[in-house]
Amino acid sequence: MSNAALDRRRSYAGPALFSYGFRIFFLSAALWAVGGILLWLPVYLGLLPFSTAFSALDWHIHEMLFGYAAAAIAGFLLTAIPNWTGRLPVNGAPLAALASLWLAGRVAMLASSSLGALPTALIDVAFLAALAFVCAREIIAGKNWRNLRVLGVVSVLLASNICFHVENAVSGAADHSIRLALGAVIVLIALVGGRIVPSFTNNWLARNNPGRLPTPFSRYDAATLALTVGTLAAWIAAPAAAATGWAMLLVGAMQTVRVARWAGYRATADRLVLVLHVAYAFVPLGFVLNGLSVVAALPPSAGIHAWAAGAIGLMTLAVMTRASLGHTGHALQAGPATQAIYGLVFAGAVLRIAAALTGNMLLLEVAGGLWLGGFLLFAAAYGPMLARQRPAWAEARC
Repeated sequence: MSNAALDRRRSYAGPALFSYGFRIFFLSAALWAVGGILLWLPVYLGLLPFSTAFSALDWHIHEMLFGYAAAAIAGFLLTAIPNWTGRLPVNGAPLAALASLWLAGRVAMLASSSLGALPTALIDVAFLAALAFVCAREIIAGKNWRNLRVLGVVSVLLASNICFHVENAVSGAADHSIRLALGAVIVLIALVGGRIVPSFTNNWLARNNPGRLPTPFSRYDAATLALTVGTLAAWIAAPAAAATGWAMLLVGAMQTVRVARWAGYRATADRLVLVLHVAYAFVPLGFVLNGLSVVAALPPSAGIHAWAAGAIGLMTLAVMTRASLGHTGHALQAGPATQAIYGLVFAGAVLRIAAALTGNMLLLEVAGGLWLGGFLLFAAAYGPMLARQRPAWAEARC
């Protein structure tokens, strides 16, 4: 980064939380991961009455995708795009406005029965619309054409949120929109994860464990991504079709080979690297379980939660912890608290899948508790560093 740009960043004098996108959005994501599940579990167990314009299940899924995941994605993109383009990060009042739109969406969804369908939809959709606009402006201004495909995924996520409200208004459910949103996030993980997982692994191995390195991106990866997108499109349109089930199994096998090519077993000593491989492994697992739900009549929710609790939950945490450490001047090392965060959410994802497969309510409750524990620990361990200004010596290293 140029000295002029660095001086302009240093001149920011507002609250630390609004100095960089990862700060406010990673913390908001973690807090909503806790708040949303704290509300959902007693509702699901029939212990708490719940009234919105949507079914309780649709509200829960919406808030995990368009509340939690969207905030985590925003934090990542608003931090990564300045690195991709060389432009200054969005901060100050514009960033505070984005965060306010996100928060307004959460409130509107909870108050939707009072607000009405159209005001709720307009408030809720505003955040992703504004985020897509900001990302497009920065990528185009920086002539960073390569990353327009990431913007494409965000645009699909925005479209799926619009469709969620339309579909609910028309039919009282939003099955297609939910699958579209979940598919978009899985594609984003496949795209971004396919870049950062082998890259960070390669960097660590080159320094610490010479030998086999991750296989570079090749035609195999391109074919796997293309088939991934096509299969998800088929799943969105016809999730119970036999052809969709077999395609899911094929993609699961291809994605398994893909992650195996990244040599993660050689970097187990670095937990910040290892967790990326473990998180990505839930992507092929989700494809396999979704395929088996068609060809072997397994419960569909097992594959859904492999993606939602496993791939999305753990991958976002892996990125959130690593980016928070690096951008606040801390060593890129997973201390005991960070490893506990990973362990809690990983165990929660595994037990949530097991609960779906067995119908065991105790496993579901324990899984929810582990998820809550992991994100509460993230908020406790990382909240203070996210809320404090970055030290000048660390700023100079940017």
